[in-house]
Amino acid sequence: MQPLPLPALHASHAGTWLREANGETRECSKGEAVMAAADTPLLLMNAPLVASRLGYPDLSGLDVLELFAFVHPAKFCVPTPRGLAHALDLQEPQNDAAVPALLQAAAGALVAACERAEWREREGAWSALQSLARLRWPWAQVLAPHIRKPERAERWLFTRLPEWEETPDRPQPAQVLIEEPEIKAHLERLTGEGAERREGQRHFAAGAGGVFAPRDARRRPHVLLAQAGTGIGKTLGYLAPASLWAAKAGGTVWVSTYTKNLQRQLRRESGRAWPSLRDDGSPPVVVRKGRENYLCLLNLEDALQGGFAGRPAILAHLVARWAAYSQDGDMIGGDLPGWLGTLFRKRGIAALTDQRGECVYAGCPHYRKCFIERSARAAAQADLVIANHALVMVNAARGRDQGGRPTRIVFDEGHHVFDAADSTFSAALTGQEAIELRRWIVGPERGARGRRRGLAARLADIASYDDAGGLAIEAAVRAAQDLPSDGWLGRLAEGAPLGPVESLLAQVRAVTYARDESGQEAGYGIETETAQLPGELVEAALIAAQALAAIRQPLMKLGGRLEAVIEAGPDWLDAAGRARIEGARHSLGWRIDLLAAWEALLGRLGGPADPNFVDWLAVDRNDAREFDVGIHRHWLDPMQPFAKVVLEPAHGIMLTSATLTDRGEEGPDWAHAIARSGAAHLDLVPGQLEAASPFDYAARAEVLIVTDIGRGDLPALAGAYARLIEASDGGVLGLFTAIRRMRAVHGRIADRLARGGLPLYAQHVDPIDTGTLTDIFRDDPRASLLGTDALRDGVDVPGRSLRCVVMESVPWPRPTILHRARRAAAAAALDGGAQRHDDRIIRARLAQAFGRLIRTREDSGHFVLLSPAFPTRLRSAFPEGTPILRVTLDEALQRVAKGVGAAHRDNTDSIAESQQT
Repeated sequence: MQPLPLPALHASHAGTWLREANGETRECSKGEAVMAAADTPLLLMNAPLVASRLGYPDLSGLDVLELFAFVHPAKFCVPTPRGLAHALDLQEPQNDAAVPALLQAAAGALVAACERAEWREREGAWSALQSLARLRWPWAQVLAPHIRKPERAERWLFTRLPEWEETPDRPQPAQVLIEEPEIKAHLERLTGEGAERREGQRHFAAGAGGVFAPRDARRRPHVLLAQAGTGIGKTLGYLAPASLWAAKAGGTVWVSTYTKNLQRQLRRESGRAWPSLRDDGSPPVVVRKGRENYLCLLNLEDALQGGFAGRPAILAHLVARWAAYSQDGDMIGGDLPGWLGTLFRKRGIAALTDQRGECVYAGCPHYRKCFIERSARAAAQADLVIANHALVMVNAARGRDQGGRPTRIVFDEGHHVFDAADSTFSAALTGQEAIELRRWIVGPERGARGRRRGLAARLADIASYDDAGGLAIEAAVRAAQDLPSDGWLGRLAEGAPLGPVESLLAQVRAVTYARDESGQEAGYGIETETAQLPGELVEAALIAAQALAAIRQPLMKLGGRLEAVIEAGPDWLDAAGRARIEGARHSLGWRIDLLAAWEALLGRLGGPADPNFVDWLAVDRNDAREFDVGIHRHWLDPMQPFAKVVLEPAHGIMLTSATLTDRGEEGPDWAHAIARSGAAHLDLVPGQLEAASPFDYAARAEVLIVTDIGRGDLPALAGAYARLIEASDGGVLGLFTAIRRMRAVHGRIADRLARGGLPLYAQHVDPIDTGTLTDIFRDDPRASLLGTDALRDGVDVPGRSLRCVVMESVPWPRPTILHRARRAAAAAALDGGAQRHDDRIIRARLAQAFGRLIRTREDSGHFVLLSPAFPTRLRSAFPEGTPILRVTLDEALQRVAKGVGAAHRDNTDSIAESQQT
């Protein structure tokens, strides 16, 4: 294996290095690097990231990550020099100057792999390379001499993928009762011989078993709220009774999470309770996600046959390589490298999924090979289905799921169920939503690329067979012309809207800006309540509501005609056609419900407010650029529809989390946890279970409240972050409440830290997705990561890679209209309820952020809060016994540099000295 003799370039915040094809590595200026890249293709790693470091967005070259994705599709690799070296069993580079040589060695190793007889991913490579050569992929000429032409023609991807098979419906689960002794015995088998016996876990598992008992009355599910501190082992704690019940009853248990990290952990842990495959070859454990997460084979085929051009077409061929080796076709959080899409800068990955609910089901030529359909059918036969909160709720509300609606559900990360319900059961009439509905009905605008088709094209055979159905389609298409079309945002800005819905949105935009008091220069979205609306907006809303009704009515007629066609059963209607019509009926029902919700929303404008809902107008912006305008409606208490849709049909529900209850100064607030579970809406009193964390927080963690960093002092804030990262020698997770401040801090300190060998990454700065940023952070103990709310919950980094969490300020809730309404409701319900409402939100955020720090018994570290005015009443957010100290920045730096163990000994010594004195 020889290094590839091509020049290589590496750029970091510490500098830029260039290596000649067969020469030495030297440091160079950014300008020199840009000139070299313009003259000849250079080996580099993550071209968009290098481009951002050089300040040259048009940079291109031979990206080693693209080569890796071609040679080893579906193989995990952290997209850093260190991660690439580990993935290819190469020597890790000791510094930035050694990276160009690594890139040459890595490229040589990947090219050499293509010549080996044991290359596992050989099938399809030669054919894919010919297509990529026609697209002028830079690597095609390099690889061509090393990939031999197969003796037989290679099968196309769409003939290689296996087909799923129909299976009979699973019988109704048996009514069984699992006893506490057998749960504990099964838990011991799962944890294994010689494992530490954790009483908290045994207590938790025994309590969880009650959720699977037979239901006593209709619409009266068993509901359990279980708070389990970090380290209890709650995953196996509920998988033990779940697997026992599934085996005895022959039923399916759904475990729902909020983050993809926990889904991956559940997939690993479930291997203790179930084999990877049953004797008949079917999987007992299935991960289910929304349709928008999976590769759509019809979209991919369109992209491969000309629907994509230029760089996106290259991405499509690399995705096709991956699809042949993927475990389940999951593009978001599955085995597709999270960094692949970001290499191509545009939203190519999203265009290859079913983002718009336009699936034609059995009308698709790839229906029997569809990743989504295979996953749904596997879930119907599974013992355990791992899903997310949003999918469980959507499936319960309007699911077309082959497995039926789940009846035994464990909501892990249960503290997020309220937020998930808030999003799921909301309604929004916005320009983006309306134009998507138009495209679904009418089809693509003229000149648009892609395979999108309107109703008339998708149901042409129905229209030709059933005259009434054809007339309904024509009426819907005509009425949908009143919805916004391409360029609607520009027309609103120019004051020239087209049609009744655009006219309404123009009024919404004008009123929102007229009432805005934040100032447009703020750059963030603006909103206003729907009170005291001008007559012009109310009139526009009535006209728009009539236009929406004119769309909904023919869609309802079409739904009735589709049902009639199925009942008539004409000769030409085979099983595939029947399935396609059923799919169309489901999609129609979804759009009809959406239109009805929009009409109801508009019907309230100008009239008395509905006390169950909160409505507002909004202009959504990003860096002062508008991207949507609309009217929004949320339930004041989203657990009301959650109780009706999810709890009421279920037999057993468990909500569990380490932060399920708020810890006020009086202790755990179970009354509030019960209110946020939705049980009260069914007049249920849920069971309560608490298992404290076994971790010694007093000895393993410290909370440092830094008192000398003034609010709004950006230079001091940036300096504090830099010095804390240096004192900790990396391993810092920095959390911000505002993206702008995070970007400003990163821009001030990244170069300084990189020169000290401390890489710094940041959300919304580095062109890398959040999951990949977390992988990079986890892989390098000297790296640090800055981010916002998504990192507060989504980071699971045990060990030395995360040893310090720094928050820039107290995470106050944003004063939105929705927050103000819920705060007012809390104040009306209880004296002092407004402040308690805010305090609960803040304590929950602090607790979740602190929870990133200590993930295992061996972890230790500091939680630093740069807020001199931290209220004492919020201290209960941290685990009981955790030392909380108010210190200056210099004192904090000393403690962070020493580590928690040394700082804890210093505390003990000082206390002993004071007692002796």
